[in-house]
Amino acid sequence: MNGSMIRYILGYILKTEAILLLLPCAIAGIYGETEGFSYWITALLCGMCGFLISSRKPKNTVFYLKEGCVATSLGWIFLSFFGCLPFLFTGEISSFTDALFETVSGFTTTGASILSNVEALSHCSLFWRSFTHWIGGMGVLVFLLAIIPLSGGSHFNLMRAESPGPSVGKLVPKVKYTARILYLIYFALTLLEILLLVVGHMPLFEAVNTSFGTAGTGGFGMKNDSMASYSPYLQWVVTIFMILFGVNFNAYYLLLFRKIKKVLHMEEVRYYLLIILIAIAIIFTNILNTSAGVFDALTHASFQVASIITTTGFSTVDFNLWSQTCKSVLVLLMFIGACAGSTGGGIKVSRFVILIKTIAKELNSYIHPKSIKKIEFEKKPVEHEVVRAVNVYFITFMIVFAASVFAISFEGKDLITNFTAVAATINNIGPGLEMVGPSQNFSIFFPFSKYVLIFDMLAGRLELFPLLLLFHPTLWKDFLTGRKKKKRAS
Repeated sequence: MNGSMIRYILGYILKTEAILLLLPCAIAGIYGETEGFSYWITALLCGMCGFLISSRKPKNTVFYLKEGCVATSLGWIFLSFFGCLPFLFTGEISSFTDALFETVSGFTTTGASILSNVEALSHCSLFWRSFTHWIGGMGVLVFLLAIIPLSGGSHFNLMRAESPGPSVGKLVPKVKYTARILYLIYFALTLLEILLLVVGHMPLFEAVNTSFGTAGTGGFGMKNDSMASYSPYLQWVVTIFMILFGVNFNAYYLLLFRKIKKVLHMEEVRYYLLIILIAIAIIFTNILNTSAGVFDALTHASFQVASIITTTGFSTVDFNLWSQTCKSVLVLLMFIGACAGSTGGGIKVSRFVILIKTIAKELNSYIHPKSIKKIEFEKKPVEHEVVRAVNVYFITFMIVFAASVFAISFEGKDLITNFTAVAATINNIGPGLEMVGPSQNFSIFFPFSKYVLIFDMLAGRLELFPLLLLFHPTLWKDFLTGRKKKKRAS
């Protein structure tokens, strides 16, 4: 295993985070807040560690998927550890566990919070909290792909380890140009949302932070009631952009180059939009009698469906008070998630489509045992390896999910709270139901349960396997063997 290259990438990640930490320092300067010193100290500490780790450039810059997964997992852990320090240094979050929970929730774009009074935070902390969503939405390693010089297929292995969905492809022949295109689209959509929110008379600072949360499909709100106190216009802007950020970014690339036919062939996007429409219709009819009118019901139904399926987690109402039918729809949407190749979490629409087609194929084989029928997705045959990977992902997901629900059950909280707390974290959504509903928070859990949920947030964002690989004994055996060989050679 190329440990020196993993070390080099981790150093680059810390140096990048040090630069990013200067932004909340600037915000503190604008608002005259002393909390900015905590961000300066953290940036300095982060930068020094980054330079020390990456001071020696490896001779061999080629590495494979195994190294890509390890670098990705450790990178997100390092990001979260250093990213939580400002909350501790400012004293705005006194517990390390709580500070780490809040930061992991930010970077993984989960939006689950332990804070009961968000509005009490300083402007620089509010900015950093939302900015972690924007950083984590596209992935910091996707950004690094555009600047780190790697050899061979190393770029692609790193991108595969971090990108959400059953597969990852290149938009252009060179992966680093793909990364640049993705970030340009990401930045342009974020900027457009900021402009539209400002047009609706949202203060610039709040518009920027809300756009960061929407773009990263994170959901950290600027107010204690999330988005409830904003005007219907602002709620509709956020609704539309949540849906847009849940679409596979390949679609935007194709639209830029006027490849409309290819966009129309994107089966996942069609199913994604269809699921949204059906869910809105069901919830709309259920809440119509209890709402202020048709428009009010449509606004809340559309906002919450968009928020949950894209795993953003903003809220305009306490949907924990809705009917069992509405809550059941929202829980199902938590698991479905957004499109592969988007900033959204969840299992992903494409996996569900492939799974349903696999079940249909198996049923057909019972009726016609000698028939040979290939599964097709977006007018292309799905390879057996992809089907196998989807099936394994579902099984692994259910095992991790069940184990997590069992692990936090020892606190004695009700099943709905535990079930939706794990669902909300492993799918990177944020709010759940009952004691972790949109009007509540995750501070009710003991430290052990919080670490279980932290693991779930990281596992969900990294598509399970890159993080689970860190617990494989063979990986560390190979690492130690490689180190011994290097010592003998020297």
